[in-house]
Amino acid sequence: MKRCSVERALLFRNIKTRTRATTTAPESIKPTETEALAARIRDILRRHQWRPIIASLDVPSKLNPNAVHSVIASRPDDEVTPNPKRLLDFFYWSRTHMGGVPQKLDSYSILAVRLCDSGLLAPANGLLEEMIKTHFPSSRAGCLLDSISRCYAEVGGSDPVVFDVLINTFKKMGLLADAAGVVLSMKGRGFSPSLRCCNAMLKDLLRTNSMGLFWEVSEFISGSGLGPDVYTYTTLIGAHCKGGDLDSAKRVFFEMGSKGCRPNEVTYNTLIAGLCKVGMVDEALEMKREMAREGLEVDGYTYSSLIEGFMRGGDVEGAFRVRDEMVASGVRPNEFTYNNLMRGVCKMRMVEKAHQLLDEMFHYGLKSEVMTYNFVIEGYCREKNMDGAFRLLDEMKRRSVVPNLFTYSAVVNGLSHCGEMDRANGVVEEMLVKGLQPNVVIYTSLISGFCREGRVEEACGVLDSMIGRKVKPDVFCYNTLIIGLCKAGKMELAGTYLKRMEEMGLAPNVYTYGALIHGHSKAGEMHKACKIFNEMIGRGLAPNNVIYTTLIDGHCKAGNTNEAFSTFRSVVGRGICPEVQTYGVLIHGFAMVGKMEEAFALFVELQEQGLLPDMYIYSALITGFCKLGSLEKAFQLHEKMNEKGLEPSIVIYNALIEGLCKSGDVDKARELFASIIEKGPVPNEVTYSIIIDGHCKSKKISEAFMLFDKMSIYGLPAGSFIYNILLDGCCKVGDLNRAVELFCEMVSKGIATTISFNTLIHGLCNLGKLREAEQLLKDMLDKKQVMPDHVTYSTLIDGHSKKGNMEVASQLFLEMQERNILPNVLTYTSLIYGYSKKGDMMEAVRLFQVMTEKGIIPDELTYSVMIYAYCREGNLTEALKLRDEVRDKGMPLLISAYDSLIKALCGKAEYHDALNLLLEVVHKGIKLEPATCSTMLRCFQGTVHVEEVKRLLQTVASEE
Repeated sequence: MKRCSVERALLFRNIKTRTRATTTAPESIKPTETEALAARIRDILRRHQWRPIIASLDVPSKLNPNAVHSVIASRPDDEVTPNPKRLLDFFYWSRTHMGGVPQKLDSYSILAVRLCDSGLLAPANGLLEEMIKTHFPSSRAGCLLDSISRCYAEVGGSDPVVFDVLINTFKKMGLLADAAGVVLSMKGRGFSPSLRCCNAMLKDLLRTNSMGLFWEVSEFISGSGLGPDVYTYTTLIGAHCKGGDLDSAKRVFFEMGSKGCRPNEVTYNTLIAGLCKVGMVDEALEMKREMAREGLEVDGYTYSSLIEGFMRGGDVEGAFRVRDEMVASGVRPNEFTYNNLMRGVCKMRMVEKAHQLLDEMFHYGLKSEVMTYNFVIEGYCREKNMDGAFRLLDEMKRRSVVPNLFTYSAVVNGLSHCGEMDRANGVVEEMLVKGLQPNVVIYTSLISGFCREGRVEEACGVLDSMIGRKVKPDVFCYNTLIIGLCKAGKMELAGTYLKRMEEMGLAPNVYTYGALIHGHSKAGEMHKACKIFNEMIGRGLAPNNVIYTTLIDGHCKAGNTNEAFSTFRSVVGRGICPEVQTYGVLIHGFAMVGKMEEAFALFVELQEQGLLPDMYIYSALITGFCKLGSLEKAFQLHEKMNEKGLEPSIVIYNALIEGLCKSGDVDKARELFASIIEKGPVPNEVTYSIIIDGHCKSKKISEAFMLFDKMSIYGLPAGSFIYNILLDGCCKVGDLNRAVELFCEMVSKGIATTISFNTLIHGLCNLGKLREAEQLLKDMLDKKQVMPDHVTYSTLIDGHSKKGNMEVASQLFLEMQERNILPNVLTYTSLIYGYSKKGDMMEAVRLFQVMTEKGIIPDELTYSVMIYAYCREGNLTEALKLRDEVRDKGMPLLISAYDSLIKALCGKAEYHDALNLLLEVVHKGIKLEPATCSTMLRCFQGTVHVEEVKRLLQTVASEE
């Protein structure tokens, strides 16, 4: 760690030698006047009560950016130079007395450098955010970097963390691309951000799927002398896995090992998950075995990835073998494991197997709560097996598991998706009879179902009735109805409900406007679609790529590819990078009207932009070329897909087969069809209809009927379309007997010309939605069907305590005891933390005493919170007593407690005792985060122990 710091210092020395002579000349007033004013201000700023003094003089009226810059730019070793914090206060104060004239860019930069040199990173972050708002984008990100690097040299900056702070500030402001631009702008300058900063940048770019910038930053790291660490390699592996490039992911994995960087559990798990997602389960299993050989823990995440991999490949037996191995290795499956298996088998359309797993849980004594039943019920509903769903609902009642809102919600949603809207309405009526008020989610499912069935008037009636029952529709509910109306072409009625939505104080969002734009576009009313688009912009809503894509698609479907192309270019003009989907609809539009030259030019352009063509684009191009009879070009694209590892979809094969059939080459079409039967993808009804039609048109009726018979063997239903093809084929060859048989068969077939409150509460609390979480508790108490337990209350108390809502937390604490629900250690710890954080140490101590008196044993976290609280209050004596108590009980002391104690001891100049605590950390082999190491090191600065502390911290610092 010390070596890295030295290397970074050497890198940043280049800035000082190259830019020391650069200065910024004052403007507007004479330098002597500016310096005189600056000298007066510096003198005043030395005084504690500087604000009233400076306000009483003529200084405010003379303030200007040059004077402020002169104050800020004074050398830090000047005795009259105020400390950076006071300079920052003056900087912000001066801004309000300059009539809106912005501060100089270099003033921001110098002050940011000094704040970072003083360890004031949070204020530096705020200052740089202000700088970006003031000088960006009028000044490019590179200009801001130039200013900071120049000023860093001029003032003799000592901590290059200012460059990391600049990058992090851009990221916090949502300007991730610009943050990456700052990193890339450092190329060739002789300095770079820290590896930790670069690693964080890679993770953010990967998370946001900004893969072009991701690979540029990755290349920058490689070329800047920043040796990649395990975090860098793991992120690179994750990126390759995300892109489906497992060969590259494995190459990086083996490269890190060859360079002495040992993969950790996360590295292995990332690669295993990636392998499983692309079906390479055998290699994933080998990786898991290698983990074990390396002494790394094969945990639940590893097994879950493998189970998912087997499920993706349809190998249910393999998934269950992993489950059995998991049990044998001592990793016990719990309710969560079973739920994952249930989800997998449900996705494989094996809901009955999920039901068996539910029975297995019951057999092994695992509690099947309402959430577990809900999961399987939802599986039945997704399979449209409503009889199975109702059968399980009855089983719930027999086992005294009371259905909740989610249960009914799943059933109503399932019935709605099955088109059984009258039965769905009946379930809602049953809920009302039982006193269970349907919520907005259930009503929205009803609205969605009616809309899908084309019964939009009844959907409108549902919304009106829910309002009558005092259930307020939300934006999503209104959007569901408006989307349904738009799909049904009821654009005038959709506009009416848009107005009602606004009258209720609900603001339409991009989805609302997107639906209206889509509806008008679908109706060919492109002038109205454009009007809605302009209204959306007028309301300050930024159109996204989806809306632009809808407009382009609308113009294409209206046959106006010129307007579509103009809209596409306007997207670029607005500074929005078109996505693959946007390119796709325009390519598709050109292809559908036979403009293959224009379509192919866009295909080339999108690749030049660093985008990867998707299946839809290849499908459009191949289909377009096939329609024009350019089969050679179509098959060239097909071959290119295979070279890139992109498996052509059945749609593409359908186009190729149809092209061959239309060209009269039915034999080659049959060969291609046979190849996909053997290798995949699985032919669908369209595939069979095309190949059967080709044979029929070639008067090869016997072969056509052989293909028709294979459909039933493979479980593919033959629709009326295929029957009509065969019927037509029979008639054309004069085979009337077979034609009559087919017709009678068509007539006979009717086708001759349709989870648990606690979990949710915990999720809401984690999202900060405490009001909604409390409402769930209220519903539990009001309905008295599912009663809350200590977990319910503790979760809510913890959520409010973390937010500082101690009055609410205290009320919940009293309420749970009134209901004879006993608080546990988590309950008390949450309250203690909340009160100590708010400075109410008396109440925190009282609660700690109460819990011990009631026989509730404090755990490591409780002690850590109390030690932190005492140290914060300056009561080191009590903090050390608790430390001794933890030791006496043989409990481990958390690193947060060590951190609090070391800081407090150093604050009282008891460096010897602080050093002993640090030695204790070293002897216990506890690893410290770099930030903690930095904090501890600062505590010992200026003491005789500083070098020893540096040495000790190097031994316990964790890798980044």
